[in-house]
Amino acid sequence: GFIASGADILDVGGESTRPGSAPVNAEDEMERVVPVIHALKKNFPDILISIDTYKARVAEEAISAGAQIVNDVWGLRADPLLAGVAAKHKTPVILMHNVREKLGNAYIGSEYQNLIEDVKRELLECVALAKNAGVAESHIVLDPGIGFGKTREHNLELINRLGEIRSMGYPILLGTSRKSFIGFTLELPHDQRVEGTAATIAVGITRGADIIRVHDVKEMARVAKMTDAIVRNA
Repeated sequence: GFIASGADILDVGGESTRPGSAPVNAEDEMERVVPVIHALKKNFPDILISIDTYKARVAEEAISAGAQIVNDVWGLRADPLLAGVAAKHKTPVILMHNVREKLGNAYIGSEYQNLIEDVKRELLECVALAKNAGVAESHIVLDPGIGFGKTREHNLELINRLGEIRSMGYPILLGTSRKSFIGFTLELPHDQRVEGTAATIAVGITRGADIIRVHDVKEMARVAKMTDAIVRNA
């Protein structure tokens, strides 16, 4: 399905990242993802697989099973050992901007002093964690964390100003697909956000996104191909 529709990378995750979702322990997470990765590698040996986890143990097992990329929604800040796992296996890492408790004070979306500068600064903290552990600079991808601890207005601004994140010099992954800020903007439920998602992807690629994370692969692969033809002569 996804592969035939044009997917280049399959992102495998065993724990929901939606707000309010229950945490999953490492054993349960491994039971969910490792068999899937084995099956994918057996049936589609050429596809790239990323493991969507913030736990070092899960990443270790997933990489052993065949995953080639680590996608961490906490940007290596949740598990101090994860950066070392990526470095040891020479695995590229996707570092996502996320909000977190800071010195006991809740740091939520409405409290950004300067949205773009705050996001850039905190992404650089994640980059430092990666580099200090031995991850090669060429193996670092940044994700601005659309929809994570950000208001609708923040998400729209981040997409429009994505070029300022891209100018940090790292490839950008953009994950906007079907997210609530699209629903708020268009007043549409989760299953009616394909066109809104397409708009975010077209603008995102225009502003410098290199990888897009989507649900509707066939449609969004076409949007990406058309946008690339216009703005990148690809």
